[in-house]
Amino acid sequence: MIIDGEKVIFSFDAAMEAAYVAEAGSALTVKTHDCFYQHMLEEGSCISTFEMDSANPATGPIYVEGAEVGDILKVSIEDIEVADRGVAMVIPGAGFLADQNVEETKLIIPIEDGKAHLLGLELPIRPMIGVIGVAPEEGDSYPTNTPWNHGGNMDTKDITAGTTLYFPVRQDGALLALGDAHALMGDGEVGVTGLEIQATVKLKLDVIKDKDLAWPLLETEEATMLLVSGDDVEDALRKGLEHTLPLLQKGLDLSWNEATILASLSLDAKISQLVDPKITVRYPIPKSILSTERILEIL
Repeated sequence: MIIDGEKVIFSFDAAMEAAYVAEAGSALTVKTHDCFYQHMLEEGSCISTFEMDSANPATGPIYVEGAEVGDILKVSIEDIEVADRGVAMVIPGAGFLADQNVEETKLIIPIEDGKAHLLGLELPIRPMIGVIGVAPEEGDSYPTNTPWNHGGNMDTKDITAGTTLYFPVRQDGALLALGDAHALMGDGEVGVTGLEIQATVKLKLDVIKDKDLAWPLLETEEATMLLVSGDDVEDALRKGLEHTLPLLQKGLDLSWNEATILASLSLDAKISQLVDPKITVRYPIPKSILSTERILEIL
C-alpha cells in the first residue's frame, strides 16, 4: 500500500479522523514532507516568509485495523529513502543557544552517493524520522512539533531503517502519522534543525494485544530504550530513569537498588533533542543485559 503524503496533520489529537486505513500485518510505503513543507528549498525563502502553522506536517493519520485501546502498535521501519537535497538552518532566537543565534543562515545541502555535501565536507547520511506518533489520550492534543507519551517530535537519531517502534494505543485504530525526516542529525539537534528532507518510508505494522506502555519504546539491533520527554533536561532525564529502572528490576528480578547499580554501570543517558517544546531522552538497555522480548513480556 502506498500512502501519497497528500493528507497531513499538524497536531496529534485524540479526536482526529483517519485519512488512510491499513490492516495489521500490512506493509506500507509512506511519502513524507520536510519540516518546512519544502518552503525553504524555494529560492529567496527565509523564516519570515514561512507560515509556522505549516511546520512539521505529518502524513496521516493511518487507521490500523485491529488496534484497540490497551494494545501496542508495532511499527517496523524497513527503509528510508531521502530526496537529493535538503536544508539546514540557524534561526534567530531558536536552538539550544537561542540567545546567541541572532542571524539567520540557510544551507541547501545536496545528497550525492549517500553523502551530504556542505562546508567543503562530505558527511555520510543516516536517514531518520523526526516526527512519528499516534493519537493521544482522550481530550489531549499536541502540535506535531512537540514530543510526549504518544510519540510526536521525538527527534531521536536511532529511529532509522532496521529499528522498531512500539506505541501505546490510546484510540482505536492507533491513528499513526509521521514526517519530518532528516538525512542526518546529531544527538541534541542543538542548532534547531537536522538536515531536513523529504522521504519515502517503508513500514510494517503489527498489533500486540492487551499490552500497555507509558512511553514509546524503540528497539535497535543492539538495545531497547524508552523515549521519554520532559519540560527540561533534568525533568526528562529523571522521568526517563524512573521508567527505565523498573524494566531492569522486573525483567531481571532485581531490587530497586540492584537495578540502580546496574544502570549506573551499564546504561548511557542520551539526549535525543534539546530544542523542541519538550526535551527527549533515552537510556538504551543493551540486549546482552535484557532482551526486547523480555521487556514486552513484563509490561
